[in-house]
Amino acid sequence: MYLFFNSNKMFFLFILFFSTLISISSNSWFGCWIGLEINLLSFIPLISYSNNLLSSESSLKYFLTQSIASINFLFSILLKLILMKNFEMNNFLSIMINSSLLMKMGSVPFHFWFPNVMEGLSWFNCFILMTWQKITPMILLSYYFNKNFLIIMMTFNTIIGAIGGLNQTSLRKLMAFSSINNLGWMLTSIMISENLWMFYMISYSFLISIMCYFFQMLNMFFINQLFINNMNSLIKFFFLINFLSLGGLPPFIGFFPKWIVINFLIMNNFIFIMFIFVMTSLIMLFFYIRIIYSAFLFNYLKLKWFKILIKNKIILMINFFSMISFLGLIFSTFLFF
Repeated sequence: MYLFFNSNKMFFLFILFFSTLISISSNSWFGCWIGLEINLLSFIPLISYSNNLLSSESSLKYFLTQSIASINFLFSILLKLILMKNFEMNNFLSIMINSSLLMKMGSVPFHFWFPNVMEGLSWFNCFILMTWQKITPMILLSYYFNKNFLIIMMTFNTIIGAIGGLNQTSLRKLMAFSSINNLGWMLTSIMISENLWMFYMISYSFLISIMCYFFQMLNMFFINQLFINNMNSLIKFFFLINFLSLGGLPPFIGFFPKWIVINFLIMNNFIFIMFIFVMTSLIMLFFYIRIIYSAFLFNYLKLKWFKILIKNKIILMINFFSMISFLGLIFSTFLFF
């Protein structure tokens, strides 16, 4: 929680939000690039923490990958401006611009930095990296994308996100692969419409914020902590609800944006891609359920001197958000029909 009592960190957090607005409201590619650079240089002071070697390592990894992506992006747009008077579609250059933006957001095949950087961050910084840091590159991608290239990338995102999370014991890495999987769905939604992408992004950010808040509050970083800690059974139940919602199981709110994407894919005859998306969602649900199954059923040693004290206000807040997650699809059907 040192972030909220530190004026420097608050200042950089404000610049981080402001830089996204610079990028998405810019009327030139160069302005977009400047916004991306400000975003990078404001996020690094937020994640680097001199007392923690892991976070320093993460900030260096993040800096290197993002600067390579920025150089690639700048080179591509300059090449395009030099070679062509107007921005007509060119496969090679559009793939270069798309690749640099995919690298920025931690998409396949440039995803290798993403779980490693996540491993060294606090849960609040993980939340920013999984949600806010994806907004700018995705909006820039929607301005100028190579459709065939993007279809291949979004399919691989869902597959690698699902398979990569299977053998993870670290919760941060697991959430990183979950984020890569959801990125595949987000890329599909941004190809359909920006409104759908915004809806997906908001619902995904809502679920991720609940999970990160849970983990931060209970100080959890590995799967075995879920069943070693003396947790209230109600909290375990809310863990279950939010994990299943994140996986996209029908009664929960996380299914609703996925439902719209699946509907669109069927209408446009992308049956095979839709099949891959649904199958990878099942794999995601498998390892979410595996975590919760362990937390519910494992017999653990109750330490008399070890208690997690959670304030009633926090419990009430978690109850409220989890009920939104639980009953969200019912409310949304009232709204839409």
